[in-house]
Amino acid sequence: MLRRLTLISAKQLTRSQSTSTQGAKEKWDLYAGILVERLPVVSKTLNPLERQFQDLLSQVEYENSLKSDFELKHERDLLQKELIKQGKVQVDLDDSVAKQTAQDLKDAYKEELKKFQVAPRTTPDDAANKLTSTDRCLEDTLYLVVKQKLGEQEHFVLPQGLRKDGESMRQTAERVLSERCGKDLQVLFYGNAPVGFHKYKYPSKQRSESVGAKIFFYRASLRAGNVNVEQQAVPYEWLPKETLNKKINNAKYAESINKFLI
Repeated sequence: MLRRLTLISAKQLTRSQSTSTQGAKEKWDLYAGILVERLPVVSKTLNPLERQFQDLLSQVEYENSLKSDFELKHERDLLQKELIKQGKVQVDLDDSVAKQTAQDLKDAYKEELKKFQVAPRTTPDDAANKLTSTDRCLEDTLYLVVKQKLGEQEHFVLPQGLRKDGESMRQTAERVLSERCGKDLQVLFYGNAPVGFHKYKYPSKQRSESVGAKIFFYRASLRAGNVNVEQQAVPYEWLPKETLNKKINNAKYAESINKFLI
């Protein structure tokens, strides 16, 4: 019995060592991917329940608030006007003409408000469904996807590229974004640490030195510009989260990305 257990333990150790040796020989290509997001430009449209709650909070705040300087001035003007009618206060005509009352200011504010027009929450690019424009879906966060060749096929993915020797992953992310999307795209990287990770193995026929790729994703915020189409003729789109998930046809890749989407 003891001999049998010894033989089983020896076989397990041999198998473990073989697996460990095989794993140590595996080489992975390191990639940097960039999640470029255009943050919302306007606040979300309130639904009826949110609007009702906001009105309630405004009413409570109004009831608990103190009177403003404008309201106090208006009350003093009304009191002085009543005293003048009763003859209890003498009026200097020169001073009364030059004086601007709170009511005068209120009338001027109303006239200025009539000239004010609220900007629309939708743009011509919304109507045209121009997916390459950042001037659309102003209430949502838009994410940049580009078409890249992965293996023998092209897919819409986050901009990504292979790390070069001597580069940090953050440096790779900055270089890849500039090479893929041009220098007109100005972004702000949030930090040196990646926010997400994804890995996949190459098809058996395409494996040469590496068995697969490990992608480290970095988050960046759009500051100005867009993909330079003249310099980089690469298909690209700016998509909200729901559309982004439909655009990416790799379920595992989409699952990895959704872990750090806001």
